[in-house]
Amino acid sequence: MGESLFHHHGMPLTTPLDLPHPTRRLLDLLSTLDNEACLHQRSTSVHKDGDVVIGCFLSLYFYIYYTGTFGIEPLKEFYYMPLAPNNYQNYLAFIFAIEEINRNPHLLPNISLGYEFHSFLYSHWRILENSFILLTGQHKTPNYMCGTESKCAAVLTELSWGTSAQVGPLMELYKFPQVTFGSFDPTLTDSGQYRSLHQVAPKDTYLALAMVSLMLHFHWTWVGLLITEGHKGLQFLSDIRAEMDKNRVCVAFVKMLSTAAVSYMSAMKKHDILTADTISANVVVIYYDTDSANDVNYNIAQNLVTWKIWVSNSRWHADLTGRDFILDPFHGILVFAHHHEEISGFKSFVQAATPFKYPEDTYLFMYWSKNFDCSFSESDCALINCIPNASLAWLPPNRFDTVMSDRSYNMYNAVYAVAHALHEMVFEGVITHPRRHAKIMMFSPWQLHRFLKNVQFSNRAGDKVNIDDRRKLDSQYNILNFWNFPEGLRLMAKLGTFSSHTSHGQKMALSEDIIEWATGVTKTPRSVCSENCNPGFRKSPQEGKTPCCFDCIACPENEIANDSNVEQCAKCPDHQYANIQRNYCLEKTVTFLAYEEPLGKALAGAALSLSVLSAALLGLFVKHRDTPIVKANNRALSYTLLISHTCCFLCSLLFIGRPNTASCILQQTTFAVVFTVAVSTVLAKTITVVLAFKATAPGRRMRQLLESGAPNSIIPICTLFQLTLCAVWMGTNPPYIETDAHTEHGHIIIICNKGSLTAFYCVLGYLGSLALVSFTVAFLARNLPDTFNEAKFLTFSMLVFCSVWVTFLPVYHSSKGKAMVAMEVFSILASSSGLLGCIFVPKCYIILLRPENNSLPDLKGRTHSGREKAFLK
Repeated sequence: MGESLFHHHGMPLTTPLDLPHPTRRLLDLLSTLDNEACLHQRSTSVHKDGDVVIGCFLSLYFYIYYTGTFGIEPLKEFYYMPLAPNNYQNYLAFIFAIEEINRNPHLLPNISLGYEFHSFLYSHWRILENSFILLTGQHKTPNYMCGTESKCAAVLTELSWGTSAQVGPLMELYKFPQVTFGSFDPTLTDSGQYRSLHQVAPKDTYLALAMVSLMLHFHWTWVGLLITEGHKGLQFLSDIRAEMDKNRVCVAFVKMLSTAAVSYMSAMKKHDILTADTISANVVVIYYDTDSANDVNYNIAQNLVTWKIWVSNSRWHADLTGRDFILDPFHGILVFAHHHEEISGFKSFVQAATPFKYPEDTYLFMYWSKNFDCSFSESDCALINCIPNASLAWLPPNRFDTVMSDRSYNMYNAVYAVAHALHEMVFEGVITHPRRHAKIMMFSPWQLHRFLKNVQFSNRAGDKVNIDDRRKLDSQYNILNFWNFPEGLRLMAKLGTFSSHTSHGQKMALSEDIIEWATGVTKTPRSVCSENCNPGFRKSPQEGKTPCCFDCIACPENEIANDSNVEQCAKCPDHQYANIQRNYCLEKTVTFLAYEEPLGKALAGAALSLSVLSAALLGLFVKHRDTPIVKANNRALSYTLLISHTCCFLCSLLFIGRPNTASCILQQTTFAVVFTVAVSTVLAKTITVVLAFKATAPGRRMRQLLESGAPNSIIPICTLFQLTLCAVWMGTNPPYIETDAHTEHGHIIIICNKGSLTAFYCVLGYLGSLALVSFTVAFLARNLPDTFNEAKFLTFSMLVFCSVWVTFLPVYHSSKGKAMVAMEVFSILASSSGLLGCIFVPKCYIILLRPENNSLPDLKGRTHSGREKAFLK
């Protein structure tokens, strides 16, 4: 037979043996026909006369050439074979609409519509030939021939960009109306290049949003994209990536499928669409913009990818006839199809369509012979011995589907759009009825444009149809689920709808309980790059990868993540703290050095006990006020010292309990004043001892000072100076309440802030200076001889006092919260106890246990010096 060539979508192939599987099956079908010569006698074009003719271009056939070239007209040196029947349904919708209009007395009355159908091959010279036939009415290639005129008012096409580039300029040259029923292409109208082109299909403005809404509904964040090449595919890729980025859905991979080589390269050269880098995504979006759906599907089926969830647009179809796959990889595919109602009568029309009713229909002739066991008569190549009363409706869905597809629905509307435009032209008198013996309606096709642009009507299903793309409504989509288990079921179940007209929260309605997922998937599938980060963890992006790929890092201390997949952990407010799982904040317990807690009870008990003890000592000294031991060293100073000690013990109670502004101020001022009185009293007693031993002779000045009570004036002078410091402190920056939410986990500690630390340390420094002076004077007078010389006891008391407060400073600064308050209370009690014990315990011992040492006769039995007499006064 010589070298053969195969041509499909502009791709020449070498020999039939090298062809991909679907093509080989078509050649096998060619060899099974009883009489190939019958096909040579038939035309792929169909013509029916009428007052006005509507042209139609559809691709229904493969062309097989047996010449070495196809650049010139091949005459009869080629064979043709039918494509899958999904395109043929478009042709049936075309014929159905024309016949329905011809029966309608209200649309184009007294005018019959005819049709002229031509099959074409992409990027082929026959496209131009058929275009000239429609434009000129000549069924031979025109060459300065006159005498015939075309009745064709418009041509209906489903043209890709490549074919529009060939046919469009020719149609535009003649301003011939071209109505497309394929998917809406904004570039054809936006560019202004094809002013004679009108599009029937609804816009796909929200297709990307609809698909991303489905991803968000099922929480799919890792999705692959298979996009057929072409400007619409690139536009869809741009749209869906923008929507995915906006909603934080990541693109796992992008595979661009060449429209020119998809069928040949993908199968013949084993070009794998799904490779190793596509395994991670369980959900893949397939966008079809060509008629190569079968070839892409076949490639996927060859790889037996049955666990993927496929999401596609309405160009996807399940016509994989003749394949032998036990499991259908596309079982469970989710398809977004334009919403439209069913056209009544179409199924009945399909059921009644036979090659005997339409003898010129070559496709139906061939399809009937294949599916209903027909043979050819030798005389006229007519079909004989077919199954009686056969119908296309008998065929299973994988052979022929009687449910009107999106494109067939658009074809139906396109015919009606032209008819309504013609009707308006008749109504306005633009079209005149033919003269007697004339065969052609008197009008020019370019006059149809104005009416086509403004045509607006409701079809028989009640759907509104609008040709003007500026007034087109955005699409409403049906979400369909393809069921094909067991193989051959081929059922499209409607799961729900997506509408861009409703509010954001109600755009998608979906019935999840009836979804059939892919083979082997029993529950709602997941498609993520990284598993969710549980509450208590935050996402940490993986370097060099998309945001959907991340690691989970535990939240830092006192920070929480109360939701999954948070970017940053939230810090708990100061009055709250994070629980162990770090997924919510707990209220912190307000705490302070309270009387109810053990430490508070212990310190309060010690303060009260010591104050009672101090008061008891005061009572004891008052009771024995006339005894030498009490009168020694100025009993008035002893009373003052005991009273100040009692106040010192009691002032520590101001540090215990819930702080308030008054208690914070009283803490520091009371502490400062009573300790100043105590220390200045000790200083006065020490000076009294020194003066007593210096006053050895009557009339001496030292004796006069001692007898005048001058040492007692030290107390008010020192106290007045301390009061001045406190007044400055309270007037500039007084103590205030402070909450410490960080020292102790889970607790808010209420403490008194000192306010001005400078003033606080000035007060302490002043107390320390008095104590140091007292200690120095007492130390110098420790060895003065006398029975009741208490200089040694004063020295030890000051030593204890200074030791306590010197130790207090570093410990106080290293303590926090309640420990700091407790340390301050302890220092007050310890220093006051040191003074009380060192000074008064020895005297109490003599008063209570050695009374004989505290009597006047005993003293008279001794030798007294003048100093002793002065001391006892």
